[in-house]
This record gives sequence, structure tokens and C-alpha cells, in this order.
Amino acid sequence: MNEKKAFVVEVNSEKGYQRLISGAPVTHGMKVGRVYLEPGAECGVHSTEDKEETLVFLAGKGIALAAGEKLAVGKGKVCYIPPRTEHNILNTSDEPLVYIFCVAPAGR
Repeated sequence: MNEKKAFVVEVNSEKGYQRLISGAPVTHGMKVGRVYLEPGAECGVHSTEDKEETLVFLAGKGIALAAGEKLAVGKGKVCYIPPRTEHNILNTSDEPLVYIFCVAPAGR
């Protein structure tokens, strides 16, 4: 089985369906919420443990630090964080960074 890595996907503005994460689903059960970070704020370093997480950015710009990688995130982008990955989201802009997170247990 291939090990997944963190990545960012550009969300297009075309009509219709856009698949954002390829491959067979490996989740069951899900937790979803919205995060609003003021300029200069961060969500804090934490691990996905046995879960995987997807972040959908609605406004602002920032950096996702995931397993030692710096990924540019912001409005119109989606970021995937694989299981057992320490990560943090930092607002590096002068406007709020707003995103939706979806966390789910990873399948075997």
C-alpha cells in the first residue's frame, strides 16, 4: 500500500463536480468544523493520530506545516493531512484565515 503524503489541491471555479482527493475512500465517521484565525494566529501543533484530515480554505492566506513541510494554503485551496502527522496552520496574512476541517478515522 502506498503511504499518503500531505498535499494541496487547487479548487476550480467551473460548473459541475471536481474530485479533490483521488483513490478509494478509507474513512468511516467524520468530525467537521469551521476555524477562523485572526492575522498572525495559528491553530497550534497537534497530530492527526489515527485519523486523516482535509482542510477547505474559504478566505485568507497562510501556511500549513505538516511533517516538516511548508505548504501554501488559502482561499480556493484544499489541504490533506494524512494519519499520524503533526501539523499546524498559521495565518500569515493581514486578513482572517477561514477554513472548514473534516477529520475521520482512517480505514485499514
